[in-house]
Amino acid sequence: MTYLWDDPADFADDALTGFCELHADLVRQVPGGAVRRGRPERPKVAVLPGGGSGHYPAFYGVIGPGLADGAVSGNLFTSPSAQDACSVARAAHSGAGVVFSYGNYAGDVMNFGLAADRLRSEGVEVEHVVVTDDIASAPAEESERRRGIAGDFTVFKLMGAAAEEGAELAEVVRIGRKTNDRTRTIGTAFAGCSFPGAAEPLFQVPDGHMGLGLGIHGEPGLRDVPLPSAAELAEDFVTRVLAEKPAGAGDRVAVLLNGLGAVKHEELLVLWRHVAGRLRDSGHVPVLPEVGELVTSLDMAGVSLTLTWLDDELERLWTAPAWTPAFRRGHITEVRGEETVDEPEAETVGYAPAADSSRRLAEHVVAALRRVETAVRDAEDELGAIDTVAGDGDHGRGMVRGVSAAVEAAERAQLAGAGAGDCLAAAGDGWADRAGGTSGVLWGAGLRAAGEVLGEHAGDAEIAAKAVDALAARIRELGGAEVGDKTLVDALEPFRAALLSATTSSLVEAWGEAATAADRAARDSARLVPRKGRARPLAERSVGTPDPGAVSFALITKVIGDYLTGANT
Repeated sequence: MTYLWDDPADFADDALTGFCELHADLVRQVPGGAVRRGRPERPKVAVLPGGGSGHYPAFYGVIGPGLADGAVSGNLFTSPSAQDACSVARAAHSGAGVVFSYGNYAGDVMNFGLAADRLRSEGVEVEHVVVTDDIASAPAEESERRRGIAGDFTVFKLMGAAAEEGAELAEVVRIGRKTNDRTRTIGTAFAGCSFPGAAEPLFQVPDGHMGLGLGIHGEPGLRDVPLPSAAELAEDFVTRVLAEKPAGAGDRVAVLLNGLGAVKHEELLVLWRHVAGRLRDSGHVPVLPEVGELVTSLDMAGVSLTLTWLDDELERLWTAPAWTPAFRRGHITEVRGEETVDEPEAETVGYAPAADSSRRLAEHVVAALRRVETAVRDAEDELGAIDTVAGDGDHGRGMVRGVSAAVEAAERAQLAGAGAGDCLAAAGDGWADRAGGTSGVLWGAGLRAAGEVLGEHAGDAEIAAKAVDALAARIRELGGAEVGDKTLVDALEPFRAALLSATTSSLVEAWGEAATAADRAARDSARLVPRKGRARPLAERSVGTPDPGAVSFALITKVIGDYLTGANT
């Protein structure tokens, strides 16, 4: 378990603030993460790793000369929002473009993609390097579907070294993608990790076993196997990774033997003794191997082995110096220009004058959102428990964070005189900007789309159906999920269809029938096998458990339905 926190909901933010205080000579905090202290003397490509918190020293622990120019830091195990990614990129950009690098998770892909679109509209060159090193998460012929785990570190290191040499954006990206193509990782967990404030770990491993094929967001291993000796584990790890040696690769490898948070360094050294011998026996030469904690998962008891096959170009970059709070190699002197701190300008949002009827409806929008916030808070533990079966256990906390931000944003809009549609759109923007993760993107974009359709209209069944139709279309467009993929779409689509086909002109009756359909569909999702998201690698484990996104969607529709019933009496 974790032992020290103030408010568990603020743990990630508090840790980042503490880090920036401790290393104030090297980094400075900005909204959404941290960047190097001061700008480079001349424009250079800004290498910006990012993802959820809970993985220290990934991601902000590697900010510094020879490695990252900044890091985008989301909530625990939750991808940062597009807003956060934009904030960090603006602070780190020095005129030569930025490259985001992150693991292959749906929330990261969506949020960093949206951030890139915004930055490009501002004239900033932006590229992506997505890491897919986890050999357990998909077969070799589907490598593009693999997760990014500890191999993130190697990709960040080599891109950072290339950028420090003065390489242009396209060249830094080429190095990153080449490194990813040559990187393979396998990991295992001996015990699950725990969120701050949680009484139980996210998953349990049976006594005398380990979970082979772990994820770094608290996901359990793909299957439980008997606990081996250190020598047996080293043999298994090395055999699995060498079996995926890239075609044409040589015998020199960068090696990471990574602790996930609770395995002692001495244990890693015992394991390394056997890994090193097995690699030498196979004809491979470890080049400056790293043994320690590089990409963790809170207090998870686990280890992973990463190999990156080097050529002359990659070896030069792997051995290049770097100087960061958590990783130091050789000696490097950072050449800085005049230090500047760009203070973000306060955003002011104006709203078109709203009709009295729309402002009255806005009051109901805000009141309904408050009811939803209360219900989601009450269901946080249940939603998290559902998510731990095949996911990372953060769904409840992410939904609370998102809906709370939505309420705050909607209240501000209402006080500024906004109508119902603008209040709903503001709620969506607040949700997306603060929640991060896949659900943050989808709910945020969906609510904005619904608000744009609602506009100044009255709240009748017809306009409600059109707004929900727009919400559903935007969510499906962004997420790419279909009915049967075991996502929130499995509850959303029946709800949308029922509302559109309602024969009654009463919004209360139509919404109630649609909410019943959503609840039924959410419960029925238990029989499905996930084809999208973090649950996909653990597909079989999720059978018998409903999808957490579908459950939370059905809960929200029921709460709104209950509110409509009460408001109509």
